[in-house]
Amino acid sequence: MKAVLIIADGMADRPVKELGWKTPLEFARKPSLNHIAETGICGILDPIAPGIPPGSDTATLALLGYDAPKIYSGRGALEALGSNVKILPGDVALRCNFATVSQNQAVLDRRAGRIENKDSQKLAESLSKVKLKTSDARFLFKSTIQHRAVLVLRGSRLSAKVSDSDPGITGEKVMEAKPLDGSPEAKLTAKIVNTLMHEFHKNLTSHTINEERIKRGLPPANMVLCRGAGTLPNVKSLVHIYGIKAACVAATPLVKGVCKAVGMKAINVPGATGTLQTDYLAKARATSQALRSSNFVLLHVKATDVASHDGKVRQKVEAIEKLDDILSYFIDHIDLNSVYLAVTADHTTSSATGNHEGDPVPIAITGPQVRRDSVKEYDERSCAGGGLHRIRGMDLMPILMNLLGKTSKFGA
Repeated sequence: MKAVLIIADGMADRPVKELGWKTPLEFARKPSLNHIAETGICGILDPIAPGIPPGSDTATLALLGYDAPKIYSGRGALEALGSNVKILPGDVALRCNFATVSQNQAVLDRRAGRIENKDSQKLAESLSKVKLKTSDARFLFKSTIQHRAVLVLRGSRLSAKVSDSDPGITGEKVMEAKPLDGSPEAKLTAKIVNTLMHEFHKNLTSHTINEERIKRGLPPANMVLCRGAGTLPNVKSLVHIYGIKAACVAATPLVKGVCKAVGMKAINVPGATGTLQTDYLAKARATSQALRSSNFVLLHVKATDVASHDGKVRQKVEAIEKLDDILSYFIDHIDLNSVYLAVTADHTTSSATGNHEGDPVPIAITGPQVRRDSVKEYDERSCAGGGLHRIRGMDLMPILMNLLGKTSKFGA
């Protein structure tokens, strides 16, 4: 037996006035998602705990069966690992955004207009040449997708106990990184981050890419915001826990990083961009092919979350309908007599607030030997009446592994 876990980032939502007080899931045309709900067992899931808005990093760790509050060690290192940056013991990595700021460094756009990859990559190449003179530490800066980037600090006396420079909202000024404890390592790391931010700002302000963007009426990417300083989590791999061979199909570096950290093979798919324009069918084909050599495959789709954060309700509906096309491909091309399909979201992202919320998300599992319930449609309210009832994120992996015969009896 094998299993595919489909995670649609931020797919769950709250009722939206524009959709007649339906959620995007309730409004979307989704025959394949409904088929999975009708032929399977459904429920709702709290990725971390009721009322706690999770990040995509902690939520993905939880959905893979890990106790995220206990083992989480920051997002930056996961982002870097997923960007094919080697992380060494002692390295501290931070998640970064190219952003647009005013002359007094008030944040005007935290994503620099979702700057194109070609521009962000050229800017990152320029920033990599900045000289760090304040210590013997070194750094690596790499752009990933659109406005996203990673910064890795390497040295002998560093700490991840530093605060973010990203204020998190527009209109506020860029913050200085501060040590979160009294250690000399944290003080040094904060000083390095602040020095780099200052040097990066000078470099970006005068860069020809930004001069051209201003001429085209586009927001300049004239600042780098840093947050989520972290190191790699110390966890046992899924191979060690369950004896399975696992793979993931994802475009976003964060999810790739989480999967790599727990021993999964990350599969690169041409055309998979992590944006609304991703090649959905290519990801479906890659997942189907990965099943030939793996017991368990995680497929991640980012587009639903992108639309939510931008407050574009109709785009979110469209992204859900394109996800449904992936599931249609699975229904037609995967033998559901030997493969389980599970579909969920890593968190609720409200199209109204643009934020991750602490609301539960729907979960449906179909496949051989599943105890069907009476749910007919896949959405937040319908799935709440299903046979799984309300579970935690970290409960999902044991449920799937039990169906695959990969769990051990507890007790005599």
